Amino acid sequence: MRKNSIKNTRINGEVLRVLSNIIRQEIKDPRIHMMTSVTAVEVAPDLKTCKAYISVLGNDEERADTIKGLKSAEGYVRRQLARELNLRNTPQITFILDTSIEYGVNMSKLIDDVTQNLHDEEENEKDE
Repeated sequence: MRKNSIKNTRINGEVLRVLSNIIRQEIKDPRIHMMTSVTAVEVAPDLKTCKAYISVLGNDEERADTIKGLKSAEGYVRRQLARELNLRNTPQITFILDTSIEYGVNMSKLIDDVTQNLHDEEENEKDE
């Protein structure tokens, strides 16, 4: 089976949906930040492993605590995933911190700052 097959894409979407609900509604660990979201899921074609990319809106300490909390709740999450999805194998979940959203926000802010500076310089040249 190819990695990007239709079946694998469908499984990735379902695991993403269920995993998001489990993290948002069922886990009561205080280490897990309220603003935690699952940005992407990659389930291996053999359904043995799963990489879950997690985005946390907070500082570095909150991100580290959230990943620690999720890793400690991995067994519970996997059991709930098995209960919700009818898969041949329930994948072993690896939580990975995803900083792409934060990186995108920072880059957008830098671009806005440069654009504003150029606009201000043009206004100053017109006034002179």
